[in-house]
Amino acid sequence: MIFEAIRESHDLQRDLCRKLTASRGDMATRQLLFLQLKVELMAHAAAEERFLYVPLLMEDGGLDSSRHALHEHHQVDELLEDLSVRNKAQDGWIATAKTLSFKVRHHLKEEESKFFHVAGRLLSDAKKQQLASKYKREIVRMRKHYAAEFQTVAVSAATGLVKPAKSAADKPAARGSATAGAQLRGKSKPKRTR
Repeated sequence: MIFEAIRESHDLQRDLCRKLTASRGDMATRQLLFLQLKVELMAHAAAEERFLYVPLLMEDGGLDSSRHALHEHHQVDELLEDLSVRNKAQDGWIATAKTLSFKVRHHLKEEESKFFHVAGRLLSDAKKQQLASKYKREIVRMRKHYAAEFQTVAVSAATGLVKPAKSAADKPAARGSATAGAQLRGKSKPKRTR
């Protein structure tokens, strides 16, 4: 059903928010966590709006709930924009990240405890299944779309989830190269042989 598919992304968002707000010192890790969260939030919002909010906007009983949820997505978008600065160590950045985390967690809780109940009453079981299939395809497509903007994140072909991208140093070197062998051993130069 559509709700289980959406909850998977919700759980991932909660985990990334927790890790981001707990990040200290290592700005490269903070940047990577932020980009993973940003891509997940944007992809989730796009897929959810298309395959849950829009169908509910067509139902009188779903208008208010959908409008409220769309408004909360807009607030998250604004916070993501505020956090999309080069220097993640600047004063106030982690406080804004905590505000984002609070907003995200509030939205997810409200959606799961109220919005899903409204949607459950208004949508048929067949419609919920149909929307779940479309949502699952769309979230992976949107993750790929948004991840393509950044060099440090990618989407796993196996899971469809956002992950750190392999750097050039992480990629397997060409077989038979002395430099490649040195890289595999963690050395910068190949061993000299007689």
